[in-house]
Amino acid sequence: MSIKTDHRLLYLKVIEKIKDDIESGYYEEGEKLPSEFELSKQLGISRATLREALRILEDENVVIRKHGVGTFVRTRALFSSGIEELFSVTDMIERAGKKAGTTFISSSVKQATDEIITKFNLSGSDDIHVIERVRTADGEPVVYCLDHIPKMYLNKMVHHQYESLLELLEKEANRRIMYAVTKIEPLGFHDRISGILECPPESAILVLKQMHYDQHDDPILYSCNYFKADKFNFTVVRRRM
Repeated sequence: MSIKTDHRLLYLKVIEKIKDDIESGYYEEGEKLPSEFELSKQLGISRATLREALRILEDENVVIRKHGVGTFVRTRALFSSGIEELFSVTDMIERAGKKAGTTFISSSVKQATDEIITKFNLSGSDDIHVIERVRTADGEPVVYCLDHIPKMYLNKMVHHQYESLLELLEKEANRRIMYAVTKIEPLGFHDRISGILECPPESAILVLKQMHYDQHDDPILYSCNYFKADKFNFTVVRRRM
C-alpha cells in the first residue's frame, strides 16, 4: 500500500490515494479512518506528511477531523441549495428526488413573547401560532422546524394538510412570501433536537433563523430551522461591486 514509488509531492499522492479509497468504497461515508499512526504506517509516510494531506482534505470537505476523536469521511450532502434562493424545505427535499413528509409535534396559539413581539412589531396582547414539526425525506428526519405566524394573518389552526407553510400562507391567507432575511448559526450537539433528528453525538446541526416577508413587505413568518449538517449544503454567490 506504500505510495513512495510515485514521484509527485508526497502529500498530493496521499490526498489522491485517500480520495480513491473513498470513491471505491474502501472507506464509506461517515467511517472513521485509521489513526494517524496506523495510516501513516500503511502508506509508508511520515505523520507530518499525513497531517498536511488530511488538513487539505478537510479544507476540501472530503473528511472531517474531530479533536480527540479521530478523522471521519464526510457524509455527502443530499440536499443542496443556494442560500440566495428562497425555497421551502419541501421544495429542497423534493428537488433531491426524495419524498417530503412531516411529523407534527405541536401546533398551538400562544401569547407572543417579548422576543416575538419585537421581531414582528406586535402589540403586547397579540397571539401567535407556534408550530413545531419534523420534516422527513423518505421517512428519515432531516429538519426540525419551529415556526411563528401572527394570528392576525391566519385565523385557522395549522395542521398537517399542508407540508409547506409558504403554500399554506398563500392559499389560506393570501400572503405570498417574497423574500427572507436569514441568519445562519452552527450548532453542536443539542440535548433535545439532536435526539429528534437521530443525530449521533459527534454530528453538527446548522440553524437557519429566517424572517419571511410577504408582498406587502410585512413580516409574516419567523422560522428557526435546524438542519442535519451532513445532509444539507448551502452555498452563496458573492458578486464584486
